Order: sequence, then structure tokens, then C-alpha cells
Amino acid sequence: MDVTGKVALVSGAARRVGRAIALELARTGCDLAIHYRTSNEEARNLAAEIQRLGRRTALVSGDLAKTATPQHVIDQTVDRLGRLDILVNNASVFSKTPLAQADAAAWNTMLRVNVIAPALLARAAAPLMQSAGGGRIINLVDMLADRPVKAYGPYCASKAALANLTRTLALELAPQVTVNAVAPGIAVFPQDVDKELRSRLIARVPLSREGTPEEIAAVVRFLVIEGDYITGQIIHVDGGWSQTSV
Repeated sequence: MDVTGKVALVSGAARRVGRAIALELARTGCDLAIHYRTSNEEARNLAAEIQRLGRRTALVSGDLAKTATPQHVIDQTVDRLGRLDILVNNASVFSKTPLAQADAAAWNTMLRVNVIAPALLARAAAPLMQSAGGGRIINLVDMLADRPVKAYGPYCASKAALANLTRTLALELAPQVTVNAVAPGIAVFPQDVDKELRSRLIARVPLSREGTPEEIAAVVRFLVIEGDYITGQIIHVDGGWSQTSV
């Protein structure tokens, strides 16, 4: 895809992997809609950085757990930037939820943000992309979609559902729109993960290190720029962890 004059929307863009993706797409020449929920200051700082690269930005806030938010986010993107060509569904809820704590409310929040919101964003974005002659939808899943771990059942299940949604949308939106997913392993450790656990997890990774947000963003960039004949794929960026037996 030639991204000259194209607009990308990245959900959950203010921090971590979403921020790296937004910056990478801006460097390729995209204008950016930056979605965030509560990270107002980080989102504004990101917008300023992208503007220094010579690209237009739009800040779009909203809680993706609310069913009206996805359409609002798409509408605001088009109102402020004029079009939408690339959608990156990065926003996610990640929390430890043992079975005893996995009540209906916990499942509802996880599925609304991690599955239903990406589906509704894609539903609203697809007609815009199709009428413009093509587009890209890229979902951020997780290696845990295929390799679930105990005490994270709702999260793992939601990412497995998002992986399946990716393949379904790829069939439904072809040939104008490609739909793929990137599945990180350890991209950035949450701050509350202690050093001992970090060491144990990294020991499972064949490449013996955690990944970086920039490495995830580079794969997203590849799918946007070079992915004309790639659709329905889940690309693991996990240092080989998903290929191990344990």
C-alpha cells in the first residue's frame, strides 16, 4: 500500500506498543488518529511528537467497553482527518482472573474491549475502506491465544476469539481490505511483574530476551506497506516462544 495521504487509526495508542505503532506509521507517511481512554497527557505528547514528523493528528477518546464508542471513534476520525485507510486494533484489557473471580462482569469487560470493540470498529471502518478502493485492518492478539496459562482464562479466551475474528473478517472483507493479526509474546513487561518472574519467563524464550514495542510496530508496518497479498494470517513476534513445548 502506498500510504501517501492515508489515515491510520490506532486504538489504545497513547502508551507502550500502541504508541510505537502510531509513531512507526507516522514515519512511513500516515496521518494518525490516536485513540485513548484515560491517558490524556501521554496521548497529547504522542500527538506533538507525530506533528513534529510533519503528519496530521487527531485525538479521539472513549471507553471501548461501551457499545457506542467504536462508531464514535470512527466518526471522529473521519470528521477530523477526512478518511480512514488503516485500522490497528491495539487496545486491550489484560488482567489476572482466576476462575473463582471470573464472574459475568469480568467476562463482560474482557470480551467487550478485546473482541467486541475490534469487531465493531472493523464493521464501521470497512465500508469507508471499501469505498476508497482498499484498506488494512490489523489486530493485536497474543501468543496466549494458542498457549493459554492458568488464572488468565478470560484474557486468553478473548484473544483466541480475536484471532478467529481476524480470519473471519479476512474472508468477508476480501478483496478490498486485508485483515491480519500480530501476536506478541513478551513485548513489554507490566510494571508489577517482579524480577524473578521476568527471569523465568525470559528463560522460556528461545531468543533469550523480551521483545520491544518497536519490533511489534515494525511487523505492523510491514503488513501495511508490503501486505498486498497477505490476509487472514496471525504473525507471531515472540522470540520463538510459541514454538517451544513448554
